[in-house]
Amino acid sequence: MTGLPGALVLGLESAIGLTVVRELGERGVRVHGVARDITAIAAASRYCHDMIARPDGPAAQWLPAMIAQTGAKAVLAISENDLLELAQLPAQIGDCHILVPRPDRLARAIDKKHTLEIAAQAGLRVPQTWQPQAGEDFAARAATLDYPLVAKWANPPEIMPVLEQAGLEWIKTDYIRTRDELMALLDRYAGIGRWPLIQQYCRGVGLGQMLYMEAGQATLRFQHRRLHEWPPEGGVSSLCRAEPATLHSDQMALSQALLRALDWEGQAMVEYRYEADSGRYWLMEVNGRFWGSLPLARHCGAHFAWEAYRRTVLGQSDSAPAPRDDLRARYMVPETKRLARVLLARGRIGDPFFVARPLTDLIAYVLGFFDPRTRYYVLTLSDPRPWIRDMGQMFRKAVRREKR
Repeated sequence: MTGLPGALVLGLESAIGLTVVRELGERGVRVHGVARDITAIAAASRYCHDMIARPDGPAAQWLPAMIAQTGAKAVLAISENDLLELAQLPAQIGDCHILVPRPDRLARAIDKKHTLEIAAQAGLRVPQTWQPQAGEDFAARAATLDYPLVAKWANPPEIMPVLEQAGLEWIKTDYIRTRDELMALLDRYAGIGRWPLIQQYCRGVGLGQMLYMEAGQATLRFQHRRLHEWPPEGGVSSLCRAEPATLHSDQMALSQALLRALDWEGQAMVEYRYEADSGRYWLMEVNGRFWGSLPLARHCGAHFAWEAYRRTVLGQSDSAPAPRDDLRARYMVPETKRLARVLLARGRIGDPFFVARPLTDLIAYVLGFFDPRTRYYVLTLSDPRPWIRDMGQMFRKAVRREKR
């Protein structure tokens, strides 16, 4: 298939953006990449027709002219900040589709507290959650909680500038072992009068169920299990494997019901902590943007960017083919950092229940290079230049650090 209408992809710096470029470009879509960094890895892809330096200022000022210049019929974005900005624009600019969620839907998904409330109503299991408010007796509440706990912000894009202005670091997840640690965390944010959600700690492994929603129905499904994360206590997936569709089918139905209750349209990943021994699934969040493990989905044939493009731009309504479920994917730089921490700095791992297996992880790391099921987030033999650029940038950074 060649000669398809072009698309603008905002955000070429990550493996996620690279995957979106590859999904579209390998099907004949002329992909125009937009990035602040001209050395972004996805700009080196054979599937990126050209790289456009992102202009300063809000997208509303420069995007219409860029659409007219390139003739693009679709705009896709990677970062949450770009989604929030593009969501304020019309769903179409001329005959170009802005393929981001509408503002009301995006706001519901980003707000973790609201999502958990809707999920509980839809029949999903959610962790016990407390949102501290000014004027509460924190000490009395802290005495009633079961430890350990985790703290995470309900709406990261909203709180980040507040924290930055106050000189406070944004921490994605804090692990709290004792009442004293909780009180110290609450004191940390007293100056801004805003506090993160406090949730019960949920054991298990990360399970992501990915769906593309259209008119309340899922047109594409895929699921994976997180085997490793960076940092080890929780973060980006550095090693993940596909899960067969025959597993977790009841939970997949609940994920679809949740997205329907959120009136969601487009791609989303519903994230859980899954306890295999008890069979319980604890909802963590709904990720309404393209997610970190998207390369695994692509390798398995679950092409979410293409699904959005073909259904919206081309008007196709046929069902997507069933993806493979026998592959795993590694994000090598984070995976290597994780191994180094497990081997050399286990004391820095914040999760109180993290089980370090240094020898087992080292052996698995080496054997993974010889496993025919293994794929990679950045490296593919059909499109090697992004990996070459990535390695070159890493080498130059290492040399600069050595010279200091």
